[in-house]
Amino acid sequence: MTGAPVGGVPDRHVPDRHIALEGAVNFRDLGGYRTRDGRTTRWRSLFRADDLSRISRPDRAVVRTLGIATVIDLRSRPEVELSRFPLDDVPVGFHHIPLLADLPPFEAFRSGPEVFADHYLDIARRSGGQIARALSVVADPQCRPVVIHCAAGKDRTGVLVAVLLALLGVDDDVIAEDYALSAKAMEGLLSRLIERLPAQRDEILSVAETMFSATPANITALLEGLRDEHGSIEAYVALHGAGDDVVAALRRGLLE
Repeated sequence: MTGAPVGGVPDRHVPDRHIALEGAVNFRDLGGYRTRDGRTTRWRSLFRADDLSRISRPDRAVVRTLGIATVIDLRSRPEVELSRFPLDDVPVGFHHIPLLADLPPFEAFRSGPEVFADHYLDIARRSGGQIARALSVVADPQCRPVVIHCAAGKDRTGVLVAVLLALLGVDDDVIAEDYALSAKAMEGLLSRLIERLPAQRDEILSVAETMFSATPANITALLEGLRDEHGSIEAYVALHGAGDDVVAALRRGLLE
């Protein structure tokens, strides 16, 4: 695989963005994105992923090689009680910071992909304190490298990562491009969901096109909505407890 996009421009001299694992299909690096002031996000410091509870022994070796120090799990309590990152085998700092108490029912996805624009803004409104808490963890240099994950690595992770990248000064269009990369993993995630819930196969397939969509406009709508409501992303996170000191620490640690 060639180098990943840096502000949308391929570069063959940078690390691979996608990290190949057997037990997770949407694990990728958030490095190499240009910011408005000409800097770039630091490689091998911040990752996003889908469910990491089923990573294999070879996967765990990859995680160790990456030097992951902290896992932030955004899934609900029932999801974490069912399975979580293998801390006994790969000791890392583990932070369970749920962005949703319960997952939406499959029926919620029948209205089409545009449902996510409202869904993401609702997550941001309801979970501002949790988002601020997660940002504070990422801002701590002792916690990095850090991986942020949920079940698919697209929705809850997408909201937090969008806010984080916006605070770092990455353009909305580039943030949306990063979000859209999740589309490549959705076929694998669909297969795994059906395998886990075979009795609901037909219901899942009936909403799969929407549920597993990664339309870039959903993320730009989230960021625009937060700015409309708060004036800036910085004001939004400050309202919930991540002030200028946290934002400064994020920029100091994650930009070069």
